[in-house]
Amino acid sequence: MTPPYIRYNYVVIEGNIGAGKTSLANMLSDLYNGKLILEQFEDNPFLPKFYQDQQKYAFQLELSFLASRYQQLKDQIATMDLFKSFVIADYFINKSLIFARKTLQDDEFALFSRLFQIIISTVPKPDLLVYLHVNVNRVQQNIRHRGRSYEQEIENSYLEKIQQGYLEYLKQLSDTRILLLDTNNLDFVGSTSDLERVLNLINADYPVGVHTFTL
Repeated sequence: MTPPYIRYNYVVIEGNIGAGKTSLANMLSDLYNGKLILEQFEDNPFLPKFYQDQQKYAFQLELSFLASRYQQLKDQIATMDLFKSFVIADYFINKSLIFARKTLQDDEFALFSRLFQIIISTVPKPDLLVYLHVNVNRVQQNIRHRGRSYEQEIENSYLEKIQQGYLEYLKQLSDTRILLLDTNNLDFVGSTSDLERVLNLINADYPVGVHTFTL
């Protein structure tokens, strides 16, 4: 049975590129009247350039994403809609640090990390972070299916690197409630019963820490 409400005030859905985080965030927003915050990645002029030449454009890309994510969350969460029951976002601002660690040179990452630490204290933490763990082959299928031209040449090695970066980072967070869901065998977009399984897990009561489920 679908839960009647979402117990958390601020929920973040995360995952690798093509893991289904935006789809799930949209569904949660529709079902439970949530205020939806979607990452504005398509407006980033460095993204197509980065996929063509990662070394040249990595720093510009990560810095521009950090600025965009910070400004969006600052504006959207500060202006809470009284007619919405909770906030749901399809990204965790800390992903900037995860991607930067995997794409930047050491000296670039040191500078980026200093900037990140300056701004992060002013951004509210989610009450629940949901990470969708999907294997790289299925992620590639999803990427091909949605058909964004600049994503079609993403290599498995890059996706594996990002996946590993997420897992390493999330498991060391000691102050966040994290739900790590292996959704490789689910179709929560096309199957009502699969969606209900995910919703029931999202709506359960968890202490701070990482809670892992294979569905």
